[in-house]
Amino acid sequence: MKLSGARVEPFLKAPAPAIRAVVVFGPDLGLVRERIERLMRSVVPDLSDPFRVAELGPAALKAEPSRLADEAAAMALGGGRRVVVLRDAGDGQTAAVSAFLANPMGESLVLIEAGELGPRSSLRKLAEGADNAAALACYGDEGGSLASVIAEELKAAGLMAEPEAMAYLADHLGGDRRLTRSELGKLALYMGGPGRVRLEDAAACIGDTAALGLDDLALATADGDHAGAQRVLDRLLREGSQPVAMLRSVARHFQRLHLASGLIGQGKSADQAMAALKPPVIFKAADRFRRQLSRWPGDRLAKALDVLTEAELGCKTTGMPAPEIASRALMMIARAASRR
Repeated sequence: MKLSGARVEPFLKAPAPAIRAVVVFGPDLGLVRERIERLMRSVVPDLSDPFRVAELGPAALKAEPSRLADEAAAMALGGGRRVVVLRDAGDGQTAAVSAFLANPMGESLVLIEAGELGPRSSLRKLAEGADNAAALACYGDEGGSLASVIAEELKAAGLMAEPEAMAYLADHLGGDRRLTRSELGKLALYMGGPGRVRLEDAAACIGDTAALGLDDLALATADGDHAGAQRVLDRLLREGSQPVAMLRSVARHFQRLHLASGLIGQGKSADQAMAALKPPVIFKAADRFRRQLSRWPGDRLAKALDVLTEAELGCKTTGMPAPEIASRALMMIARAASRR
């Protein structure tokens, strides 16, 4: 069964009894882990209870393929339903999961935590096609979803973001749910109590933390600095950033360039166009943004956005390595910028 849209939230609160295994996957590893934890808590109130929670890794199944089914069939000392969590899963664990689903003994809920799985993934196909399993994709927050997460976290701290601050936060967060919540927690500490978050507050707290590497990547790509862009890309990948999140961050930068270019075409100066963006271009990046506006005419910005959109789609659908797809797209755009 494939879970999406309005069915996700009710399922996270109370998984259907007929579902014995859930594959939670996607590029947003923070959201993957958050949803795994919510599913665990729907069955076991105390996640530190060793009699009701068991965790396995790929190495354990490789050494003993029947371990997953054995753990799922085990009964908890003192009673209660158990949860079995398989971490860092991939297609190498499809056979073990398939064997369990074919003859699911016991009452345990099996949760499979995976990274990005393409449409051709055998593990993903198994979960989507089985009557007693579910597949739940986790992609980076954006748009209304991201705004809801930001508003929820700020409200819990007694805070409300002014429109420009909200726009800034939405532009600099969203690649990873756990990182988003962590950065908003820092913002709450920075504010020191209930109140309104201004643009200056958001920029002071978030600008040099969560989005620094992604901003560097976007700026280097638009500058035409393909060597610098590749260095930042490699660093972000080593730190665990997801290719789709990086492509989206660069796309947001090019969307802002495209919007500013359109305003210039209507007769505004570069400075007026930059000031009109929501949020406006921050001062430390203003000179580079202004140079990029002269480097990128509107038609070429549209082509760059097409490349980024196609690359994100390729990461999700082709089954090819996402880091290579992202790198190829970003270097193509950087080379185009360097040719002016």
